[in-house]
Amino acid sequence: MLKRVQNIATSSGRMPTHVLHPDGRSPAPVIIFYMDALGLRAELVQMASQMCAAGYYVLLPNLFYRAGGPSFDPSTLPDYVDPKMERLNVETTMAMVAEDTRALVTFAIADELARDDSIGVIGYCMGGRHAITAAATFPDRVKAAASIHGGRLVSEAADSAHRRLADVKAEVFFAFADQDPAAPEVHLEMIRRQIVLHGLSGQARLLHGALHGFAFPERFCHHEQMAEYCRATWYDMLERNLGSSAVVGRAPDSAWPRGER
Repeated sequence: MLKRVQNIATSSGRMPTHVLHPDGRSPAPVIIFYMDALGLRAELVQMASQMCAAGYYVLLPNLFYRAGGPSFDPSTLPDYVDPKMERLNVETTMAMVAEDTRALVTFAIADELARDDSIGVIGYCMGGRHAITAAATFPDRVKAAASIHGGRLVSEAADSAHRRLADVKAEVFFAFADQDPAAPEVHLEMIRRQIVLHGLSGQARLLHGALHGFAFPERFCHHEQMAEYCRATWYDMLERNLGSSAVVGRAPDSAWPRGER
């Protein structure tokens, strides 16, 4: 595996981005990994490494670079939520991330190790809505898009993630935790209606017994079974839409834990 940190130029500055490529010199399909509101940290780099090991060229940008690129300690949750983190969650707008994604796509196009004709985007927490923004901004390049316990996917704003589904062509996957105040079940139903309305391939699932942040292995609320299912579903989407140089496990519908929907 090849790893480096690249400062990618945007119109707002220089965005530190972890760039990971599988061993060898053959171009690999591209994944853009959108971080959660706790910021870029070793836990996310490890997750990106796992995606790379599955045969993908992974870009993991620090979306908080405009504020100096801070990260926050997940061990303080749920007892303490840093107000700076909350502020950055809100202040990192859809327009900013669309701009950042344009820089990432431009970077991938110029890298001979990246196969940029088909891109997968995935985001967790805050990153869920940004992954959908990316898919809507580059509908002819992004072929697979996933939001895992995405927060604030539905709002009154014109660029709300659920509204941007009108511009998406990718296969989509939304994983909602049933104990997540940032993503209530009414938002899940609105996302489902948008998927049907716009004829998208994909699904939105409600995971019972899961908390916001369940996919992160170092989080107090980690739910191994749900996290593993989301991982397998994501790799299945990638293999179907992007291909891969590695073999990964599939996630048939029958594999869902009983009671999930």
